[in-house]
Amino acid sequence: MIRSFAVGDGPELAAAWTAAAPADPIGYARFRDLFLLDRNFDPAGLKVAKSNGRIDGAAYAVRRLTADDPGIGWIPFFFVHPDARGHGLGRELLTAALEWLERSEVYFSSYTPNYFLPGLDRARYPAADRLLTGLGFKPQYDAVAMDRSLVGYAIPAEVAKRLDELVGEDYSFGTPTGDELTALIHLAGTAFSPDWARAIREAVVAGMPLERIVVARDADRRIVGWAQHATYEGVIERFGPFGVLPECRGTGLGKLLLHLTLTRMAAAGAHGAWFLWADAESAAGRLYLGTGFTITRTFTILRRESS
Repeated sequence: MIRSFAVGDGPELAAAWTAAAPADPIGYARFRDLFLLDRNFDPAGLKVAKSNGRIDGAAYAVRRLTADDPGIGWIPFFFVHPDARGHGLGRELLTAALEWLERSEVYFSSYTPNYFLPGLDRARYPAADRLLTGLGFKPQYDAVAMDRSLVGYAIPAEVAKRLDELVGEDYSFGTPTGDELTALIHLAGTAFSPDWARAIREAVVAGMPLERIVVARDADRRIVGWAQHATYEGVIERFGPFGVLPECRGTGLGKLLLHLTLTRMAAAGAHGAWFLWADAESAAGRLYLGTGFTITRTFTILRRESS
């Protein structure tokens, strides 16, 4: 039987997910926070397969409750318990989720802000790749996850020298004041992504220390870039978001903000730094690779357009 989410399903859903994808496990508290407490969660969109008193699989469909993305929907995850595979249950669950969405454009996994993974790890989950492809999903682009050890980290001498040079040009760097958060959130939302602005706002309101953020100010005290960590789920080793205004790129600000944040992460006790979503071919991606980050996984963002 495939039905919508019901109160009491949560812990068993998390356990079944972990059995289905042991290399990407999830605990109930995280499952609850990412999905059940998401502002756009609709229990009707979380399709659950249950037989003989056990959850065999699930597929989650979500659409924004505001008009920000008319006609667009997302499938952040689906899974089938290993004991229930081989009978077409994954296709049935995804079909039910897609029918509920009634959207002309559907993306797999790349729903923000509450995604578990940004896309499909096609190397790790080839069966899921075949199923999604068979249902009309097509690759759009790849995102990479990167990691860097902070064991023995020290800011490079050339970066420290550039810091002195920029300070001599009346740039300043440091933790934003409470009032400066308004300018930072505006910059993030207008010059980069509304999701980044929301992430900063929600993290601060939830109690994230402002010391997790480093801003760059020009001679007029205008915020022209920033970097931060511990924004998502309070994980101090998770880096981002991070951005520098286009007109200030090529000055070394981005590299400096990255290293100043890594310094703070190491001082906070982080053993490493990581993030889930970047374009390896972008300027930011090249900066990460040149700073000692290595690609650890590749995710494909998939899109399905109804006929």
